[in-house]
Amino acid sequence: MTRLRLTDFRNYAFLDLRVDPRPVCLVGPNGAGKTNLVEAVSFLGPGRGLRAAGADAVRRKTDEGPAPLWAVHAEAETREGPVTLATGADPAEPARRRTRLEGAAATQTELARILPLLWLTPREDRLWAGARADRMRFFDRLVLAGDPAHAQTAIRYDKALRERQRLLDRMEDGQRPDPAWLDALEREIAASGVAMAAARLDALVRLQAEIDDRPETAFPKADLALEGLVEADLADGLPALEAEDRFLSALESARRRDAAAGRALTGPHRTELTARHRGKDQPASDCSTGEQKALVLGLALAQGAALAKVKGSAPVLIFDEACAHLDAARREGLADAILAMGAQAWLTGVESALFSAFGARAQTVAVENGTARLES
Repeated sequence: MTRLRLTDFRNYAFLDLRVDPRPVCLVGPNGAGKTNLVEAVSFLGPGRGLRAAGADAVRRKTDEGPAPLWAVHAEAETREGPVTLATGADPAEPARRRTRLEGAAATQTELARILPLLWLTPREDRLWAGARADRMRFFDRLVLAGDPAHAQTAIRYDKALRERQRLLDRMEDGQRPDPAWLDALEREIAASGVAMAAARLDALVRLQAEIDDRPETAFPKADLALEGLVEADLADGLPALEAEDRFLSALESARRRDAAAGRALTGPHRTELTARHRGKDQPASDCSTGEQKALVLGLALAQGAALAKVKGSAPVLIFDEACAHLDAARREGLADAILAMGAQAWLTGVESALFSAFGARAQTVAVENGTARLES
């Protein structure tokens, strides 16, 4: 990314920041707007950004009330050449967000293909001890960075799953749902669910290979696994069409159970990601807070390196407060890994000393009270 412009986004009335391809270190006090700035970068990829915020939530607040519209605009050099991207409130319906690529409407798949992104926030520091759903959201972001179609597949799956549940809820009310429509929804769930599981497994294999092949670094190696019905079938060598048939049969036989439960209890939305600290041979959830953070950082760096090898360029990395609780050796290891893969990383921190390991190989941006100034 070479230019980032913000208009009425969070605490930025206006910002026009020009940078070069080196890592970008955002330095400033708490509350200055560092996370707001990297959130704006994350809005240029698919999804709702690193805070999962809606369009209304990011409008700048003023004494007269929220700004009517907001916008994020960027210029980037990609492997396909220079591009311009923009996202912001739809003037016709400000509560909705619209996204443009070279001035034309952009799909989630196009955004993931043009500008793959990986991000970590302080929320991921305890990823292994938190909820299963958080781990899968994190892993699906890793998958999406390498497979631009993954987001749309997940959207189709979730939509069909919700519609199936709506029909099953009628059974609990004594109604009889349309069997043909229920059959069609379950076929869509089976097809998109198997595609989701296959993309996850492919990403897991590549990621684990990168972890296994890399030399020992400041970040511990992890042994990863996906625990899910569909993933297990595919990992055992079952062809995709047969896996779809088996998943479809499971959905059909579970209708009354899922109706009673109020949710589907089988499928890739129930999959679990597990990790073990290889050096200690113990589950990631049993490691210290620092070790858990190091494991997550190691996965993000390994995925970035794997994608750089496969695609010829690394994704844009966003590490919000990643250096805050790392010792000097791990801060140096983080800098070395980012520079080795040739990634443009956006990092935030309260003092420039946190980024001393980069030296002149990174650029520093001073952030204060909704302003950002390139210093070096």
